[in-house]
Amino acid sequence: MSEQVRVRFAPSPTGHLHIGGARTALFNYLYARRQAGVLVLRLEDTDAERSTEDSVRMILDDMKWLGLDWDEGPEVGGPYAPYRQSERLDFYRSQQEQLLETGHAYYCFCSPELLETKRKQAQERGDAQPKYDGTCRNIPLAEARARAADGEPHTLRLKITESGSTVIHDRIRGTVVFENKIMDDFILVRTNGLPTYNFAAVADDAAMKITHIIRGDDHLSNTPRQVCLYQALGKPLPVFAHIPMIMGPDRSRLSKRHGATSVNAYAGEGYLPEAMINYLALLGWAFDDKTTLFTRQSLIDKFSLKKVSKNAAIFDPAKLLWMNGVYIRDLCPEEYVKRALPELIKAGLLPEPLDEATWAWAEKAVLSVKDKIKRLAELPQNMAFYFGEEIELDEAARAKLEQAKEYPELFKTLHDKMAVLKSFSTQELEALMKDLITEADIKFGVLVHPLRAAITGRASSPGIFEVLELLGQERTIKRLAAGLKSVGIEV
Repeated sequence: MSEQVRVRFAPSPTGHLHIGGARTALFNYLYARRQAGVLVLRLEDTDAERSTEDSVRMILDDMKWLGLDWDEGPEVGGPYAPYRQSERLDFYRSQQEQLLETGHAYYCFCSPELLETKRKQAQERGDAQPKYDGTCRNIPLAEARARAADGEPHTLRLKITESGSTVIHDRIRGTVVFENKIMDDFILVRTNGLPTYNFAAVADDAAMKITHIIRGDDHLSNTPRQVCLYQALGKPLPVFAHIPMIMGPDRSRLSKRHGATSVNAYAGEGYLPEAMINYLALLGWAFDDKTTLFTRQSLIDKFSLKKVSKNAAIFDPAKLLWMNGVYIRDLCPEEYVKRALPELIKAGLLPEPLDEATWAWAEKAVLSVKDKIKRLAELPQNMAFYFGEEIELDEAARAKLEQAKEYPELFKTLHDKMAVLKSFSTQELEALMKDLITEADIKFGVLVHPLRAAITGRASSPGIFEVLELLGQERTIKRLAAGLKSVGIEV
């Protein structure tokens, strides 16, 4: 029986989940689910200055919003707990002892100032890639331990084999060869006793029996060092798969200058997690050259590392916005209303909690604009005309309202008849306007365009009869009178 697939997502909790990190988490999630494997969430929080509890909560919340549930990790536990590196320091100490005893690691007493001097000297010699010269490489272990015990500042370094090469068989990049002579004896443990990224990551991946490491190809340069460390620890190598970087539309690395870059920011702007998952999956992966929309289950069923590209992925905000609009329109009415109403509450347009009557009215109102929005955060602006007593006319609406001056009596009659309607319903309003249009022998737009402008302040809106019924008789009459007055028609 083949070994169960175990993958991991290991973010550093220094803020909200970045788009690039979310895409990495997604690819690991899809691979684990496709292979009936295990997804481990591990927090790499040994950087005490940057890692915060707030950031831990942010990342967990962002993962949950995306629906990327993990099988082992914070909040769920697992056989290899703890899953926070700050709680695994004793384990790292045991691993560094193993490396020291087997001769794969050594104490380095070179000060930062000395290392900087050596680096400058190497540059002056014309070394293409200055590296540590191994000054402390051959200090006997007993002597080094004694110096360390006396309090002499030190780090621990891995002893790299200087000849030969390290070969990576990457599932996406293919075979990549690194000459050992260009690698130096990199630091495993800092002077403060904390492990470096490469050491902690490898020690944890080996201990947690991670079989596949799927991560951004900016980590490819770390991989030869990590392979050497696996070998020094006597651990089997995982399968490496380095996925392409995400670039902005200008083909530079995705950053804040391209707009929002965190999952939380997109959630706040009214993007749906389903749309975000679908779009992120297409950043570096494609099932074929024509399919764009995928359900979560179809992504799981179709995902394969073989179809991940080597080329950088381009983040296109316009495509994400389009896709989000598609997902909003595809929501069933009940689910759409459930997600839409909190946006109006957050904007202060609706009270909280909603009573039954207000909920029923708001439900109809948000449904009226469902096909006109691409983000849920657009709802307050798109629905502003439904709230308050008075409105402001935009330039296009003002031009439409001016057309009423050609038919002053028609609009006076419309105002008077609407004011006495016993049932201010879609059916009654439609019947009234059809009668007026027939009597005046005019086109529908002649009456409706100025009316819409007067009651909404806009040149376009949802269906006019639906809007009138939702606004109600009192507000409609008041707004129509004010609008007509503004163009010189007294009612």
